Amino acid sequence: MISPDLKYSLPSTEDLPCSDDTPVDNEDQNLLPNLLLFILANLWSERMDWYFGVDMGVYHTTGVSPKVPVVPDAFLSLGVERRKGGRSRRSYAVWEEQEIVPILVLEMVSHQPGGEYDEKLSLYKRLGVLYYVIYNPEFWQRERHQPFEVYKLIQGQYQLQIGEPYWMPEVGLGLGRAQQILGGIEQEILAWYDAQGKIYPTPDQLVAQMQQQLSAEQQQADAERQRADAERQRAERLTARLRALGEDPDQL
Repeated sequence: MISPDLKYSLPSTEDLPCSDDTPVDNEDQNLLPNLLLFILANLWSERMDWYFGVDMGVYHTTGVSPKVPVVPDAFLSLGVERRKGGRSRRSYAVWEEQEIVPILVLEMVSHQPGGEYDEKLSLYKRLGVLYYVIYNPEFWQRERHQPFEVYKLIQGQYQLQIGEPYWMPEVGLGLGRAQQILGGIEQEILAWYDAQGKIYPTPDQLVAQMQQQLSAEQQQADAERQRADAERQRAERLTARLRALGEDPDQL
């Protein structure tokens, strides 16, 4: 816990940079974390007790200075306001979030190693992040690691977990890789899974499902209209036949 005197002197997120302004060196560093966010926003649309940040500064008091953030590619916090005070966050300061640290952090290894396996691992351990995920699809052999690794903080130490997708009971979600089509291009993505290992749909899949549903509803409406037209035509033929026989259909 932060002492009241220290907390009083800590800067506000209004005065802190939102990130470290370090440019990403590949498009997936923007695409894949935001894809996780979009899926989660649909999946947890009615929940207001979570926040998923992408390339956002996380300010804390376990480093060299509370003004120096760590900037994960993505992080998830539970038990916080989805929109802090009804507004979007510029950054995430632990001391402004009831001391709630992210429960999950994602780091994506790029062309230039960023200390994902040592410096950042040590920092997130001190911070108390429960799940630390490293995604390294291109350079895992260079780093002598696996392309997808999940570390869990157990008794103060990170332990590499096995299984993919990996189920996180404290989060209520699984996380893993999948081959999906995004914008007409097939590629590997990171995705959320349920407890049975079933993948939650991507935005493209949700759109396709909606289109299929609309198409099915349209086909059903067309079929009902055709049946109604057939019944009307049958009734008209019957009326015409009765009149030809000298009968008044309205008197029957």
